[in-house]
Amino acid sequence: MKDYLVIGAGPAGLQLGYLLEKAGRDYLILEAGPTPGHFFRTFPRHRMLISNNKVHTGWTDPELNLRMDWNSLLSDDPELLFTRYSERYFPPADEMVRYLSDFAEATKLRIACDSRVVHVTRDDEGFGVRTANGDVHRARRVIAATGPSQPYVPPIPGIETAELYTDVSVDPADFTDQRVLILGKGNSAFETADNLIEKAAVIHVAGPHSVRLAWQTHFVGHLRAVNNNFLDSYQLKAQNAILDGTVKNIERRDDGGYLVTVSFARADEVTKDVPYDRVIVCTGFRFDASIFDETCRPELIIRDRFPSLTTAWESVNVPDLYFAGTITQSRDFKKGTSGFIHGFRYSVRALHRILESRYEDVEWPHRALPNTPDALADAVLERVNRTSALWQQFGFLADVIAIDGNDARYLEEMPFDHVDLPDHYRITLDYGPDHDKHDPFDISVRRISQSDAGRADEGHYLHPIVRHYRGGELVATHHITENLENEWDSPDTHRAPLRAFFAAQNATVPA
Repeated sequence: MKDYLVIGAGPAGLQLGYLLEKAGRDYLILEAGPTPGHFFRTFPRHRMLISNNKVHTGWTDPELNLRMDWNSLLSDDPELLFTRYSERYFPPADEMVRYLSDFAEATKLRIACDSRVVHVTRDDEGFGVRTANGDVHRARRVIAATGPSQPYVPPIPGIETAELYTDVSVDPADFTDQRVLILGKGNSAFETADNLIEKAAVIHVAGPHSVRLAWQTHFVGHLRAVNNNFLDSYQLKAQNAILDGTVKNIERRDDGGYLVTVSFARADEVTKDVPYDRVIVCTGFRFDASIFDETCRPELIIRDRFPSLTTAWESVNVPDLYFAGTITQSRDFKKGTSGFIHGFRYSVRALHRILESRYEDVEWPHRALPNTPDALADAVLERVNRTSALWQQFGFLADVIAIDGNDARYLEEMPFDHVDLPDHYRITLDYGPDHDKHDPFDISVRRISQSDAGRADEGHYLHPIVRHYRGGELVATHHITENLENEWDSPDTHRAPLRAFFAAQNATVPA
């Protein structure tokens, strides 16, 4: 009977394994493939990662460097950084495979490869996990870190006759002079379209919602600039197009082609039948819950694509069943970074701290401070000018200052909505309200001066926010004005207003 059984040796499973190993816990990681990170041997299909790998930052602080490094896992070894493997800003996926295998070996993680989980049950003592090779493992707690491993196929009549992103040919020559319809408007769809531009005669990318650009929404799962060359080919009249509308039906014809019925949103729902030679489904992935027995099948949300989770990443209906990595993105769906390594590496660290607190009687790491305006202001500014966790998990993870009379405790990187303390501050880095409604390149959009601390709450760009809670209620909020270089260290513009905020809050302590 293990204390912790982790399913999946991808980035999230390895990150949690590293923390469990470091803490000396009783655990095992089960991996379906022959090596860790097996997913990256196939995906992305066109073999280029779109997670930033900025090697040269000009900084010597390793914590700051993690703000620009979207691929490394967290460890105490400076050699175990992905930036040692490639200097390419968008590196090849094969380097991720090599990095994850090296990480697992260097940290001596306990991994059972070629152990695909096929069935999970639960009884009063814990979980039983059976693998395809017939082994049965027992554990008090299970953490699923499998990723959304199955294609998400929307319920469209005839879609079963189309090709899937997971196995369609990636050789552009196979599409020469063909008319191609790609379903989906995310990065996999545009990655696929861009690959076919030189060979296909016509490419249409279709979906019911408008294309959303990552540089505007700040959600890196929306269309990245590296994949948006197709937009040029549409607007500059190169036989390609974006179809804004709903695909109602896909009919496979006797000649091998397709007739697709599209209801166009931009033309008052006008419906048209459009012929194509190929239809490719690039509509994302979903979590596979089929391995779970009825005794422990987790509830699903968001069109049954992801497990429904508590603020501790625990299943809402199965106690002691936790989740880590990409499958936890339901917590900040299409808003934050929980679906990506540079986000969930910090969520996994927070999950580990929750496990340590719940099951191992280990307090959340903290340091003591005097509850004075000067000490609190200095502690906040020291952190926001350096932290990579709050930077990457903007608005989702928060540093917390717990107040107890004249004393305070500073706790780092707690899930924002998991905090339950009577009197405390939550410190986040976050964008301003409606930041995704404004074109950041439009010079006519009114900007807030970096020296105008009095209007800091109107800023759209990333900046620190300090919120004060008492008795579960938000009682005050302070915005630290944005800064082009993300350096919040001005005595007058940043520190003085923050100190005044803490002084005012101390003055309102209930009698």
